[in-house]
Amino acid sequence: GIAGSVATLLHDAVMNPAEVVKQRMQMFNSPYKSVLECVRTVQKTEGFGAFYRSYTTQLTMNIPFQAIHFITYEFMQEQINPHRDYNPRSHIVSGAIAGAVAAAATTPLDVCKTLLNTQENMALTSMNISGHLSGMVNAFKTVYQLGGISGYFRGVQARVIYQMPSTAIAWSVYEFFKYFLTKHKLEKRA
Repeated sequence: GIAGSVATLLHDAVMNPAEVVKQRMQMFNSPYKSVLECVRTVQKTEGFGAFYRSYTTQLTMNIPFQAIHFITYEFMQEQINPHRDYNPRSHIVSGAIAGAVAAAATTPLDVCKTLLNTQENMALTSMNISGHLSGMVNAFKTVYQLGGISGYFRGVQARVIYQMPSTAIAWSVYEFFKYFLTKHKLEKRA
């Protein structure tokens, strides 16, 4: 648990700025023509903190996502592969369901993270507020003001559809190599 938490902290510390740049470049009518231009402009106009404005939200999303993901995968394996045999179909199905459940459950956090990373100015302007959003609490309030409860689940289908194949592939590859390496070790011993 501690190793996973530390890994998530370090991973997100590196990936959060990359996610900010990626999301800003993907925005409709993005003013950025290149990654470097985006980095320079954000640094110059909003400061270094803009790259980490959503860091706590990212952590708050990734830790529950991973917990739900692993619990759901193990639960599904217990249901459809109770003997824990190497069974690619069960790994793919369990992985896809685990990704779907985790993605759906953490969509409100992802919506808030995206708001912090990309649409802050547009959201604040539409509510006649100046300044910056900072942190998850403000993002949650803003999403609610702009879209009510349903605002927290914008894009849930796309998020689930994105995660299902990703987690299905990850689990099937993991289980394949676990099986392959374990089988190889057992053959070596024999």
